[in-house]
Amino acid sequence: MIIITGGAGFIGSNLVQGLNQLGEENILIVDHLDTGDKWKNLRSIKFLDFETKDNFITKAEKGLFGTEIKAIFHLGACSSTTERDADYLIQNNYEYSRRLALVCVNQPELRFIYASSAATYGDGSQGYCDETEPGPYLCPLNMYGYSKHLFDCWAHKTGFLKRSVGLKYFNVFGPNEYHKGDMRSVAIRAYIQAKRTGIIKLFKSYRSDYMDGEQRRDFIYVKDAVRVTLFFLQKPETNGLFNVGTGQANTFNTLANSVFSALKIPTRVEYIDMPPGLNKRYQYYTCAKPDKLRRAGYLENFRKIEDALKDYIVNYLEKELDSETMEI
Repeated sequence: MIIITGGAGFIGSNLVQGLNQLGEENILIVDHLDTGDKWKNLRSIKFLDFETKDNFITKAEKGLFGTEIKAIFHLGACSSTTERDADYLIQNNYEYSRRLALVCVNQPELRFIYASSAATYGDGSQGYCDETEPGPYLCPLNMYGYSKHLFDCWAHKTGFLKRSVGLKYFNVFGPNEYHKGDMRSVAIRAYIQAKRTGIIKLFKSYRSDYMDGEQRRDFIYVKDAVRVTLFFLQKPETNGLFNVGTGQANTFNTLANSVFSALKIPTRVEYIDMPPGLNKRYQYYTCAKPDKLRRAGYLENFRKIEDALKDYIVNYLEKELDSETMEI
């Protein structure tokens, strides 16, 4: 059996689909569906069973799943970068992860792959290199990033990272992110703006070394993120922290142009002020260093942002979102 926490979520449901394509359906999905539309991601994937996250960890700690588990992909977390309840993030993202890791300690054959985040790098002043050990030199800009960093540090200090994989996902976008509200990617928000108004609004730059819209991100298509994630399932001898990004930093202007191109409408971009207080926490540049991933043996090419956005828009957003409500 393969267990995927957060399996109804964005990356999680795409991961289940990737496993289905490999012929794997003996999957237990663990998640917290709440009152939103995340449950809709379950409709197109195949799995054996579903457990709520609280029931699952209780059963896991009691050993009720025995030794039948082949792998755990721990992707479940609160991923809101604007969440202000620090106690909740510690409990949900750090303590839950630690409890689950401790369940796996005495099962050396069990593959444990978990979601860290590029948010652990903070403002990027210390670089985006996954070669060094996690430590206090990194200063995340929000509590979400810190909760992820805290678990990375625990996994390293206890030696758990020597037998597990932590994946530092960069700016992932793609199908099944529709339920994420304000945490949806820039890609889908740009698409919705273009469809509704014909204009995409981007933040102005407040730094002289960046023109408006020239802020850069390492945007990675979820299909590529899934391929990297599944790669580590087949590499039990390879462990540690790894960046999951393309190694290319694209501008927001490039993203906007790609959206208009996919929709075959004229490019119209408007630059707007940032909300009060955001400028101090805003990242002007992110870019993964993929050297460690390449040395581990992952040699697949990453999709160019233009190609990824065209696939996302033409084959998913244009078909799955209602043209008026922009809901699935």
